[in-house]
Amino acid sequence: MKRWNGWGDEGQTGVLPSGSDVFLAARIGPGTPPKDATFPEALAGVPESRLPAPPLGTDDPAERLRHARGQSLPDWIALRSGRIGVYPDAVAYPASEDDVTALLRFAKEAGARVIPFGAGSSVVGHVNPLPGPAPVITVDLSRMSRLLAVDEVSQLATFEAGVFGPHLEAQLAPHGFTLGHFPQSFEYSTLGGWIAARSSGQQSLGYGRIERLFAGGRLLSPAGTLDMPAFPASAAGPDLKELVLGSEGRLGVVTQATVRVTAIPARESFHAIFFASWDEGREAMRLLAQSKLPLSMLRLSNAVETETNLALAGHPRLIAALSRYLALRGVSAGKCLLLLAVTGALKTAELALSRALALARERGGIHVGKGFGHAWHKGRFRAPYLRNTLWELGYAVDTLETATRWSKVDTMLNAVEGGLREALTPWNEKCHVFTHLSHAYTDGSSLYTTYVFRIAPDPDETLARWTALKSAASSAIVANGGTISHQHGVGLDHRPYLPAEKGELGMAALRDLARFFDPDGLMNPGKLL
Repeated sequence: MKRWNGWGDEGQTGVLPSGSDVFLAARIGPGTPPKDATFPEALAGVPESRLPAPPLGTDDPAERLRHARGQSLPDWIALRSGRIGVYPDAVAYPASEDDVTALLRFAKEAGARVIPFGAGSSVVGHVNPLPGPAPVITVDLSRMSRLLAVDEVSQLATFEAGVFGPHLEAQLAPHGFTLGHFPQSFEYSTLGGWIAARSSGQQSLGYGRIERLFAGGRLLSPAGTLDMPAFPASAAGPDLKELVLGSEGRLGVVTQATVRVTAIPARESFHAIFFASWDEGREAMRLLAQSKLPLSMLRLSNAVETETNLALAGHPRLIAALSRYLALRGVSAGKCLLLLAVTGALKTAELALSRALALARERGGIHVGKGFGHAWHKGRFRAPYLRNTLWELGYAVDTLETATRWSKVDTMLNAVEGGLREALTPWNEKCHVFTHLSHAYTDGSSLYTTYVFRIAPDPDETLARWTALKSAASSAIVANGGTISHQHGVGLDHRPYLPAEKGELGMAALRDLARFFDPDGLMNPGKLL
């Protein structure tokens, strides 16, 4: 069963190697395990529903609690402390588009608000009900998960939008296809959620972001049904799919999507390359991205992330041997790790790898084989489980991301990390901060920053620390010309910073768009806008 107050399946845990607590204590101080609320304690705080049970719905307190929050750090603080505050009044489980239409009709008649809910993996507050007099229905789409059609000649597949990542790939596999969209939340995120939040998978360099994969589909809104036919390309006016991509449930419910799929590759391998410095690694990654070689992933960790990953990898003897080998090659303190993936036909992948490694060597890179890459690939969906483990040791972990042009990457990285390191000064606390470049483009890259800080004895103080950290980093992003979100969407947490990116006229257009599709303001109020 899925955890009610953390990441992933209750039966799986994130295992830290011996000495991890010592590593963190040396950098930010020893953690104090918090006293978390139990499920019965949290359940006792669920109020009476303000609604009669909707069609295909329930007002069961346990279901309402499990749908009250997502996976942002404020959500964690609320759930772990039992101070959830606001709950949906009902949870509905439609199994068809007719069911969704009936639910929207019921919500209008009842004066209720509607929150589309995929898998609840949002890290910026997409699924949270807000305080207010109107009752709230959370619409869980998990029963709408079928593969509806496959056009093998055109390499198109149509799914219901509630399909989880693993189920989507499992339904494609017998046809010899993959979507290739693998966000870190892959196990607990849905196709509809990827579209609504403009998601990016870890191998987007090869497969493309969700906007490239999304060929067409259907949105059911309070104003009616928006059909988006799947064309290879069209010059027939503005692309209406772009209205739905990133709409975060404000326009309606995405019920089905046609996606561009790819034949399952004959070869895929992940390789590790070490560089003596950040400058060498960043330049190599830029040149690789601009070479347009058929690579599926480039991921460069800065020196602190590289050090942290090596320290927490386990296998201390192997890591020590690697460090000695790299030192003999002139790569020691300050080293940075680049992970590179090749995916495709055998000869194409071999040629791409050969040319990529040659380019990396010209920039001082030391190829150490596939061991690190294989380990990363094997555990890439397990990393979020470490959030549970670290929380129980007394440490909070959060991430944030942006994207900027290559000429601004270093300025952005220094500004964001510097802001995070200074943000906890009022509490005389420290923050362990590290960054990697995770999605490369010819003109720039995303920056993905992780920060770890100590949980305070009082949940309100922990939230105040997070607020200071998030505000410092977000302000640095806006001040230095980065996007407020490269892949996580806007939700509640990024909403204050959106006008800086869209401008006054752009925000007015978005508000008018929301009013057109949702004239009564039923859909996911307070998110995005």
